[in-house]
Amino acid sequence: MAAIDGATRPASGLGWRTPLVIIICGSLIGMLTFGPRSSVGFFMQPFSQEFGWGRDVFALAFAVQNLLWGIGQPFAGAVADKFGSVRVICLGAFLYAAGLLMMRYSSTPLELNISAGLLIGFGLSGCSFNLVLSAFGKLVPPEWRGIALGAGTAAGSFGQFIFAPFTVAMIDNTGWQATLTVFAVLMLLVIPLSLALATPTASAASADAPVAQKQSFKSALTEAFGHRSYVLLVLGFFTCGFQLAFITMHLPAYLVDRGLPAAVGGWVIAIIGLFNIIGSLTVGYVQGKLPKRYILSFIYFTRALATVAFIMLPLTTTSALVFGAISGLAWLSTVPPTSSLVSLMFGTRWLATLYGFAFFSHQVGGFLGAWLGGVVFDKFGSYTPVWWLSVLFGVLSALINLPIVEEPVKRPIAQPA
Repeated sequence: MAAIDGATRPASGLGWRTPLVIIICGSLIGMLTFGPRSSVGFFMQPFSQEFGWGRDVFALAFAVQNLLWGIGQPFAGAVADKFGSVRVICLGAFLYAAGLLMMRYSSTPLELNISAGLLIGFGLSGCSFNLVLSAFGKLVPPEWRGIALGAGTAAGSFGQFIFAPFTVAMIDNTGWQATLTVFAVLMLLVIPLSLALATPTASAASADAPVAQKQSFKSALTEAFGHRSYVLLVLGFFTCGFQLAFITMHLPAYLVDRGLPAAVGGWVIAIIGLFNIIGSLTVGYVQGKLPKRYILSFIYFTRALATVAFIMLPLTTTSALVFGAISGLAWLSTVPPTSSLVSLMFGTRWLATLYGFAFFSHQVGGFLGAWLGGVVFDKFGSYTPVWWLSVLFGVLSALINLPIVEEPVKRPIAQPA
């Protein structure tokens, strides 16, 4: 690979793996891995009714999944950076499939925490769109990178759009057990698709990299966490995880509690996925024309305003769908500018690792959003306190992203021998 503007340009010997093939295969992986995960909220009430659990039991398992996904992401990214992405994605897909299958047979909270929490959480850290986006950053040329990141993110939303109504229909017609079995089989399709995302090992990448980019893992982390803009980016990403996990986990039940049919929840989650395709592709395009920090600030502030309107105005099917559409435009559209900023600041050598640490902050927020939703509802019989906490976090993240400096870190230039 030859260095270009602090990043890397793929070598010409990729053969059949043209940029278009890489983007299509990576997008299919994003769709398959994000679809079942985004539909998890539809299983909460069937599980609770089957085993007599409170909502806090299922919410805790989903919160554990978010946390372990976040904990595993930096390590999965480091392994992918060092040994290539294929083996990490394949192992992640296998763990994800095993977790879905075990979830189908779970009948105690401990079994649910192991299957839906531990196995799926670590599985997602190895095969989700985060690894896909990192592979895109290393494999596609710079002129393809913005649209590739937008497409990879949008693909996850397309999976959400497809899987949400599909999940509701499957549960209604075949039961939640058969639905989980089908999901487990679908997850194995990720393994052959991952071959298109094979990235070079650390030794191969370092051999062609300039001396200034030959960083060790330790020096990369020291540089990143000593960089003020990276720390601000990581802190702001916490809110994204909190809001997404709370809505994914609890919005379907919230709508049913307020008197709307369960199918409305399915369509709202689907609408979120559909409109996020528009939002992610749009952000992927405009991030090359506008400051990324302003884009992120606008997204977080829009989420806060949409939430205030949703909980303050009378709830109807129309208002729920409108909330889904607005939320969808801002759903995963934080991901392209966040990953692009990491790449811009530090290059692509340790991109999967450094974005993985940012994503860990995202998933800590996801853990709290999912868990607090269940705990607060069981204690107060209402989700209102968590909705307002979501608004507060949205405003704070909108402010946190404004001081970010969008430029590469200054590294010493290597002197000739």
